[in-house]
Amino acid sequence: MRRIRLGRSAVEITELAFGAAAIGNLFTEVDPEQAAAAVDAAWDEGIRYFDTAPHYGLGLSERRLGEALRDRPRDTYAVSTKAGRLLEPLPADGTAAHRGLSDGFAVPHTHRRRWDFSADGIRRSIEDSLGRLGLDRVDIVYLHDPDDHGETAFREGYPALEKLRDEGVVGAIGAGMNQTAMLTRFLRETDIDAVLCAGRFTLLDHSALDDLLPEAAARGRSVVVGGVFNSGLLVDPRPGATYDYAAAPAPLLERAVRIRAVTEAHGVPLRAAALHYSLGHPAVAGALVGTRSPDEVRDAAARFRTPVPDALWDDLRAEGLL
Repeated sequence: MRRIRLGRSAVEITELAFGAAAIGNLFTEVDPEQAAAAVDAAWDEGIRYFDTAPHYGLGLSERRLGEALRDRPRDTYAVSTKAGRLLEPLPADGTAAHRGLSDGFAVPHTHRRRWDFSADGIRRSIEDSLGRLGLDRVDIVYLHDPDDHGETAFREGYPALEKLRDEGVVGAIGAGMNQTAMLTRFLRETDIDAVLCAGRFTLLDHSALDDLLPEAAARGRSVVVGGVFNSGLLVDPRPGATYDYAAAPAPLLERAVRIRAVTEAHGVPLRAAALHYSLGHPAVAGALVGTRSPDEVRDAAARFRTPVPDALWDDLRAEGLL
């Protein structure tokens, strides 16, 4: 699988990446054996870029990913994690560790997430992540969802990451968000290597084309895309399907159904077209696909390898869908 360098850094990632939120028990529990098998399947498919975060399952994703990669040659793969949320233990009084969803993750409520984009908070977050991952370095660190903490992130969080990159603790630095405006600001005002943009460069949402992608291309920086299926609607558009983790509005559902009709007319599964579209801009270095089982990993790899004819894109444009 082809590798692409992130911006001006020395870090290289595979175009198809393993998004590890799901093995942190996103929405539903994943047993440890299945989580490990999913990482093994990704490795067998040639995937060598793995993305995680403390937020994912209160550290469970980082621990599981680190364990699954422990015996792999360290210089053969890249790991990214994120900073901006610290995990703080809750009192061990027998009441805090109840089960249920913790910010969308099916894990015991043993810790609370506390926003912290200060320089000290960023350093502590990365130190904690290294401990959970069992690594002495991470390849990429993204400031995680600084939407409501922008000034602290620019004033303190980003300079802390830059210093850690200079020290060799981190290979590449960036920011990850579900919006384009602040990511574009990071590209213009800082020396980040890459941004992680979730859900804003998909078959249903082209907004990254307005500002983010042209800016990245002009500055020689990289974009990693996430949410290429908009949390489900571009996998199986039907009543009840989700778009950005909520029930899909009727107009978007209708649009997704129309897109599927075009892709299937060319013999291409909708999810293959969705994945290839998000990889289609020259500034995009790779796409994260969240998977929780070996079968889902193998399906993502098969869709990545599915040829998509130019005529499919032509027909989508002719229909006013691109």
